[in-house]
Amino acid sequence: MSIVKPFKGLRPPQDIVSNVACLPYDVMNAEEAAQMAAGKPESLLHITRAEIDFDYEIDPHEEVVYQKAFDTYHQFMQDGILNQDTESKFYIYAQTMNGRTQYGIVGAAACADYENGIIKKHELTRPDKEEDRKVLMRKLKANIEPVFFTYRAVPELDAIVATIIQNKPIYDFTAEDGFGHHFWVIDDAATNHKIEELFRTKVPFTYVADGHHRTAAAAGIGNEFTAQNPNHTGTESYNYFMAVHFPDNQMQIIDYNRVVKDLNGLSASELVAKLKVDFDIEKIDTAVLKATHLHQFSMYLDGKWYLMHAKSHTYDDSKPVESLDVTILSKYVLEPILDIKDLRTSKRIDFVGGIRGLGELQKRVDNGEMAVAFALFPVSMKQLMDIADSGNIMPPKVTWFEPKLRSGLVIHKFD
Repeated sequence: MSIVKPFKGLRPPQDIVSNVACLPYDVMNAEEAAQMAAGKPESLLHITRAEIDFDYEIDPHEEVVYQKAFDTYHQFMQDGILNQDTESKFYIYAQTMNGRTQYGIVGAAACADYENGIIKKHELTRPDKEEDRKVLMRKLKANIEPVFFTYRAVPELDAIVATIIQNKPIYDFTAEDGFGHHFWVIDDAATNHKIEELFRTKVPFTYVADGHHRTAAAAGIGNEFTAQNPNHTGTESYNYFMAVHFPDNQMQIIDYNRVVKDLNGLSASELVAKLKVDFDIEKIDTAVLKATHLHQFSMYLDGKWYLMHAKSHTYDDSKPVESLDVTILSKYVLEPILDIKDLRTSKRIDFVGGIRGLGELQKRVDNGEMAVAFALFPVSMKQLMDIADSGNIMPPKVTWFEPKLRSGLVIHKFD
């Protein structure tokens, strides 16, 4: 069962929270981060992307950059931009996009749960990206940004959240991208105790939805601090890291699409002919049409949109990974026809989150940057959890979650 605990959050005052809050460190480059933080000296980007306070040429992994993050972090605490709650608490963090709101419980997840498989993952991580976050965590002794978890919904937890959100949120603002962010602090000790108990008794597993590298880095830091402490008891704050836990029935995964630079020497008609071996293909008269169900794809090629329906021999719905449309696309299109063997390393393919719309795919083909685009039906939460439960790993670039969690609403300090 899951161990999720309340913690003494480090938070900004209400009047500046929208300036402090920022997108996660890994969804923008340094130039974009600098633009987002322009005119906002309180922005957490001055900590999570501290290289923005140097010349653009600086390596973001230099020690001076991490030291700048450390100095800014402590200056924020000294200046009252970040203030720590005096008691351990859970928090509710809600996000609104396109009139739809999802509610998550912010708590401290156990590093041990990651090590023993209670926290399940569905992606591989890269050691270099893990180490980058580990350096910052070591320096700050804090989980500066939350990770995005899900769990199979528990009615008792849903009922507690429904009661809490009847109160006015502590934070309530709309970010520059139009997404709403709402935040409640749970002050009642009995309610905090009940939430912890329900996770322990009703939630057998939690799942990393977004933030695999931050999760792996936090668990690794917990191990490091354990090894360095001869008096380790298991109760220390470094044994936990901050996560926002959303019930699966509120989660929505957005499509994650592919664009390819060339046709591997084929003409457009030759590509369509090869695709017809494994797909039923129809040209679409409408300008753009999304895939509407599993095993259906939209393709944009040579100024035209097509619908591709995978033939039954291309998938096995009894096998979690084989049933994924990204697997079908790789196995029957990208690898044998377009000669793209490794999605992680190939320079001939790029990935476009569905939040940008299919018009972005068409634009990148029409301007000559890409030769063909494939739009996929979104992966379901059931598929994600089935794969994690089976111990398998998804192919790269499968899930896109939106809106992203804003960093800076609450921070988890540890010793």
